[in-house]
Amino acid sequence: MKKSLVLAMAMALGVTASAYAANPFSDVPAGHWAYDSVAKLAAAGVVDGYADGAFAGDKLITRYEMAQIVAKAMAKGADCDKLAAEFADELDTLGVRVAKLEKGADAVKIAGQFRIRNVAHDSGDKDKTDIRTRLWLTGQINEDWTYTGMFENVQTVSGSDKGATAEDDVYLGRAYLDGKVGGMAVRAGRWDEIPGSGAVLDTYLDGVKIAYGNDVKVWATAGKAADKDHTNTGFALTSESNDRVYAAGVETKVGVVNAYANWYKVNGDAVEIAEGRTGEKEIYNVAVNMDVAKDLNLSYEYMWGDKEYEKEVSKDGYIVGLNYKGADASVAGTYGVHAYYYDQPVNAILSPTFDLNNFLDEGGYEGWSVGVDYTLAKNIQLCVNYYDTEAKIGSNKDEVVYSELYFFF
Repeated sequence: MKKSLVLAMAMALGVTASAYAANPFSDVPAGHWAYDSVAKLAAAGVVDGYADGAFAGDKLITRYEMAQIVAKAMAKGADCDKLAAEFADELDTLGVRVAKLEKGADAVKIAGQFRIRNVAHDSGDKDKTDIRTRLWLTGQINEDWTYTGMFENVQTVSGSDKGATAEDDVYLGRAYLDGKVGGMAVRAGRWDEIPGSGAVLDTYLDGVKIAYGNDVKVWATAGKAADKDHTNTGFALTSESNDRVYAAGVETKVGVVNAYANWYKVNGDAVEIAEGRTGEKEIYNVAVNMDVAKDLNLSYEYMWGDKEYEKEVSKDGYIVGLNYKGADASVAGTYGVHAYYYDQPVNAILSPTFDLNNFLDEGGYEGWSVGVDYTLAKNIQLCVNYYDTEAKIGSNKDEVVYSELYFFF
């Protein structure tokens, strides 16, 4: 391997130093194509010359010499897992430990999430406290394909759901592949499908999703609801063998405005309407959001359904929101504040992701919410939301305080 090729590889590791560092090598004069790169790497201590002061960029080097370059780059914090795997034996000889798991490009990575949640309703009959643990496994199959798995356990501490699920039950919530076929991104398996904001649909699906494009992204999903009552609505997506859920959309950015449009359809067996009625449902929605000031984002989403399952309410609804800053779980002290107003009749939604009282047996809901996310310490985040909603039909109202404490590991 020529040293000039090693130079390009070392620069690809992301090692940086001052662009104005002096070049110590006599055979790389100012004006040489590699002058800046050699000077930076020399200043960072990644490459050394020979005793005569030459760099000798055309000289062949041994695997052991290449391992020395990789070891120095690793010491500078460069991301070079693949090179570390290739030169693992030489790095071990140099005293640089490389775990056996790092020797394969398909190394399994494990991450977790522990959540304590309390939901307090003004009515009191839906209050609950639970503890959820999720374990994520991700890995590389090859350069184009990855896999993801997620196991979940929920323990209900108090409330109306206590005892509904055995505390030792472990649910396979995600098991899917991500990859490329031609110019398309493909996902296949079981995942949590949340198009856009989740204002219309948030549910686990078993199926296939394809997407194409960058500046303008087009996607489509076809599947069935997974075997878990993930929804908490009168539009419970069932998991019978003949259930089908379809969705498609387009996303783009025009100037400072992000926009998307989505379409959803469920067949007659896949959705159970309030009061036991069933039937096909087709919903459309469009949304835009943009930064209106520093750290302040405004969003608007409009949705409408094709049928009047509940004739006393309209077939369309909307959500408008403001988001200020945002909490980063990896940075202590960061925070985000948000406020939303909702008007969502049952005719225009399937399984919304929001934690409010959605009054689906009473025509849907309208109301508002405010919330804050705050990172207490690295990988420890507190989220608190307050919802005030009322039924579209009748006079029932509810206030909900939804508190979550997350630990990421």
